[in-house]
Amino acid sequence: MRIFLAIVLLATAALAQLPANTSSEFKSFYESGLKQHGIVGSSLVVLDHNQIVFRDMYGYQNLESKQPIDENSTFHWASISKTLTGIAIMQLRDRGLLSLDDPIVKYVPEIAKAHDPYGPISAITIREAMSHSAGFRDPTWPWRDQPWQPFEPTEWSQLVAMMPYTSVDFAPGSKFSYSNLGIVFLGEIIERLSGDAYAVYMEKNVLRPLGMEHAYYDRSPSTLLKYRSHSYQLEKGKLSELEFNFDTGITRSNGGLNAPIPDMIKYLNFLVGDPAHQAEYDAILKRSSLEEMWKPLLPVPVNEDFPSRAGARDSVAASFFVHEDRGIRLIGHMGWQNGFIGHIYLDPVRKKAYIVNYNTEALDPQQNTRKLNEQLRDWLIDRFFKEQN
Repeated sequence: MRIFLAIVLLATAALAQLPANTSSEFKSFYESGLKQHGIVGSSLVVLDHNQIVFRDMYGYQNLESKQPIDENSTFHWASISKTLTGIAIMQLRDRGLLSLDDPIVKYVPEIAKAHDPYGPISAITIREAMSHSAGFRDPTWPWRDQPWQPFEPTEWSQLVAMMPYTSVDFAPGSKFSYSNLGIVFLGEIIERLSGDAYAVYMEKNVLRPLGMEHAYYDRSPSTLLKYRSHSYQLEKGKLSELEFNFDTGITRSNGGLNAPIPDMIKYLNFLVGDPAHQAEYDAILKRSSLEEMWKPLLPVPVNEDFPSRAGARDSVAASFFVHEDRGIRLIGHMGWQNGFIGHIYLDPVRKKAYIVNYNTEALDPQQNTRKLNEQLRDWLIDRFFKEQN
């Protein structure tokens, strides 16, 4: 029995909504790009008004056994997890338990031991952590140079021990600089205010209310392990398998989510909004609070992590990013970790969206997954998002 049969049937029925010539052209573009960039396995879904109008499952979730990618394949979503953490923070805000302008140290006093040359560390706010402008370093852990070392720090106490050796790198609120460490602090706030472990809170307040029944954090439960995709790295023409079923440890709030595409479609539909389900969605987080998270706060410079073509503009919002190009304004987030690269993008005005994950990170200039992802986004902007309904 296929556990996502109903969604697959919906996808089959909805494919006719995309013109046949466009669907064929897009499939050719997408799959030729995957082959060119050496991707082992990938899955892509395009949505229009909460309906699947294109879906493609490509390659293998396990290259050695030739197990194909299918509707059950579970991908690691890495930093897309940050968007759900942001939603949890907004839930606590709406319940009156915090303000986004509260100092982080109010809830996580251990941070006071860090060095802030720009002023009192008590001035750094929750909002600045959500917008990657708090001044904290990018990596949660500043090193991992041996394979026997944990994939990420496993205990909060390890980070506490590092606080006296942690500095604020620029004046908080003055610019964007991506920080995984800052999101770990948000995860601590969620735990301390709710009384639940982070993963438990997310299951009770976000994942299960959205019907994401096969989404989870960190290592796979034994019943779902067979669905979990392996991941790969392609560098200098050599393909290697990376660590399987890894534990993101204390960093689960910034990158611990695993889920199959059908569950992520449920999340994407929540973000897009749906009049038929808006009452249920508002019970999770009211629409106005969600849209508040999408207001641009600071510019994001174009670089290899945030590539954009000429004329496009990127901004950071609260736990999301905003991409503006050719008159289109997309809300989204990218995630990459341990060979997985995923992306979500939505246009809440046109009610269009897409989601993609690749289980291979190709690192060379001629075979590069991030470049492929940029090409995919631009193709959809020009030929899908710009189309009138």
